[in-house]
Amino acid sequence: MHRRRRTALVLSAAIVAAAPVLTACGGQAHPGAAAVVGKERITVAQLESRVDEVRRAQRAAVADESQYQQAVARTGTLNRDTLHQMVLDRVLDRAARDAGVTADRREVQTMRSGLEQQAGGAKALETAWLQQYGVAPQRLDDNLRLQVEAQKLAAKLHTDPSRPAFWNALSAASRELHVDVNPRYGAWDVQKGGVAAKTPWLRDVSTPPAAQRTA
Repeated sequence: MHRRRRTALVLSAAIVAAAPVLTACGGQAHPGAAAVVGKERITVAQLESRVDEVRRAQRAAVADESQYQQAVARTGTLNRDTLHQMVLDRVLDRAARDAGVTADRREVQTMRSGLEQQAGGAKALETAWLQQYGVAPQRLDDNLRLQVEAQKLAAKLHTDPSRPAFWNALSAASRELHVDVNPRYGAWDVQKGGVAAKTPWLRDVSTPPAAQRTA
C-alpha cells in the first residue's frame, strides 16, 4: 500500500480524550449564526442545508421507510455533529495553510481511486462515507481534500494525526480563528469531547471501509 494512502481517518473517542484542547469563545452573540470561524459565519441555514443533504442521501440509500428511520435514529445528533465537522474542517484548513500545505485535485483523485478500489467501487465508497461519517456523496471530494491536507500536515510536522504535535497545530489555528460555536450545538473543546463528529481523519485507510466498520 502506497504510503500516501495511509492517511489519517476517523476522530476516535480515544484520540479525542487524549488530544489537546481546541478552545473557543463560545459565548458571543451572533444572530443567525451556528458558528463563527475567523471572519466566516456558518449560518443556521447553511448548517440545515448540509444536514438536509445527508438526510436526502440516507433516504435514497435505503429500500423502505423503516430502514430510513433506523438510519435517522443512528444519527440523532446529526445537526451538532455536522456543525462541529464543518468547524473542524476549517480549523484543519487554516493549520494546513499556516504550514504551507495544500492539496491539489490530482492528489484528491489519487486518494479517491485507491479508496474506491478498497471499497469495491465508487458507489460503495460513497455509501461507506455516508454511513460512517455523515458525508453526502456530493461532498466526498471536498472531504477527501481535507484527508490529503491532514496527511500532508502531519508529514510536514514529522508526526501523525494522533500525536500532540499535530493537535498543537490545530489548537494554534483554532486560537487564531477565534472559533465561536452557538451553545445550542455544544461547546468547542476537543479534550472534553465537544467535537463529537465522526471526522474521517484518524484511521489508516489501508483497510477497506467495510472492514473499518467492524473494527
